[in-house]
Amino acid sequence: MVGYAHDKEDLLKRLRRAEGQVRGIHRMVEEDTYCIDILTQVSAATKALENVALALLGDHLAHCVAEAAREGGAVADDKIREASAAIARLVRS
Repeated sequence: MVGYAHDKEDLLKRLRRAEGQVRGIHRMVEEDTYCIDILTQVSAATKALENVALALLGDHLAHCVAEAAREGGAVADDKIREASAAIARLVRS
């Protein structure tokens, strides 16, 4: 079972919204919309995806990492390294 199972519908709703925003951006470029207006929408879509990422990360920490920590040993070490790498990727993006 994945850690986000209880939030799956909310995550899918957020992703559909972000997908709609990206389609809107595509349409704006096709219609030669003013650059600043497009950038505003890009910022909104980016924020929407960041919120999905943070929700997934929170679920991963609360479920997968916590479960591995209870198990201890190498499994816990691996999950903590994996979570740290994921956090680093999010911070760099």
